[in-house]
Amino acid sequence: MIKRNSYIDKLKKFIGKPQIKIITGIRRSGKSTVLKLLIEELIGSGLNQTHIIYLNFESFANSHLTQAKSLYEEVNRRITDSGKYYLLFDEVQEVEDWEKAINSFLVDFDTDIYITGSNSHLLSSELATFLAGRYVEIPIFTLSFSEFLEFKKSYAEISASQFSLFVEYLRKGGFPVIHTLDYEEETAYQVVRDIYDSVILRDSVQRHKIRDIELLNRVIHYAFDNIGNTFSGKNVADYFKSQQRKIDINTVYNYLQALESAFILYRVSRYDVKGKEILKTQEKFYLADISLLYATMGYRDRMIAGVLENLLYLELKRRGYAVYVGKYDQREIDFVAEQNGQKIYIQVAYKLESTETIDREFSPLLAISDHFPKYVITMDEFFKDTIQGVKHLHISDFLLASGW
Repeated sequence: MIKRNSYIDKLKKFIGKPQIKIITGIRRSGKSTVLKLLIEELIGSGLNQTHIIYLNFESFANSHLTQAKSLYEEVNRRITDSGKYYLLFDEVQEVEDWEKAINSFLVDFDTDIYITGSNSHLLSSELATFLAGRYVEIPIFTLSFSEFLEFKKSYAEISASQFSLFVEYLRKGGFPVIHTLDYEEETAYQVVRDIYDSVILRDSVQRHKIRDIELLNRVIHYAFDNIGNTFSGKNVADYFKSQQRKIDINTVYNYLQALESAFILYRVSRYDVKGKEILKTQEKFYLADISLLYATMGYRDRMIAGVLENLLYLELKRRGYAVYVGKYDQREIDFVAEQNGQKIYIQVAYKLESTETIDREFSPLLAISDHFPKYVITMDEFFKDTIQGVKHLHISDFLLASGW
């Protein structure tokens, strides 16, 4: 297994602490691997392996444990002394009334609990009732560019330039399974398509009891086709109306919520930089991985600006930032990211090919008078100018930078 150290480092801070560690993310993003890496970490620290109870509820071997009572009885059987036991449950949402079992383990035994889940709505709703204030969520994302390079080194000699490797990452996306072997592009898209179908069926259609799957797919395609564009539920409903297909606005929002719950989409609110308030209209949605777009709709060069935004958004989230779409007077700033009282402002473009493009990308950032870092990120390999403190970087350099 290739270590994903950023996630293990986050988990290590909570080992032995009373909070339940909840590892969330889209299917096949690497949650199970992170749990197994954590087991290696625990054993490496000297923990007796008999005090680690790991169960994967997507395995048929554990199909008899998908009721809270049977799970409780199994864990009770395996706890044989008074020492601390480490419980690691993979895809816990497959267990009916799982939250009751987790609550009982906290009450009845000396345990340190780690669980993974692929549906945020399920986790948040149940946890709010049973486990309020007693858990910490650690989101897992598909591979960063830095992780992609580590995976690449594991199965191939790297002779290509950083820029050309970034293009490969841009075209294949970051699902770990794609980069454990040297898949051709079309084969990679087929693998991602299978992941997408599984997520849609199990974490959206079944869990939210969606009946009109054809309409759901239309909403998905609209959202995918509008990466990097602001839109609302009304925009979607109006678009379908223009196509002679009626859809209720509430249905649109329910479908978008189902896609968010399955971690297919991430909703990003707009933020008024001057007024310092979050706006409630015209949000943006980004994909859990850009390969989902290619696998379902094909690769589209015309969407490159939105794809680059998507990559930047995911990297900001990996690093723990709260991310917003910025509004400054009538100008849009692609990202306003906040962490620990600090901000960074980012504009994203494909290339700075004219004076007008340079002015369009730099001027919104130059208008902001605070002293937080400001960046224009593109795929230009040779344009290196910094303009009045606003830095310009190639996106691959930005993604690999250790500190911004």
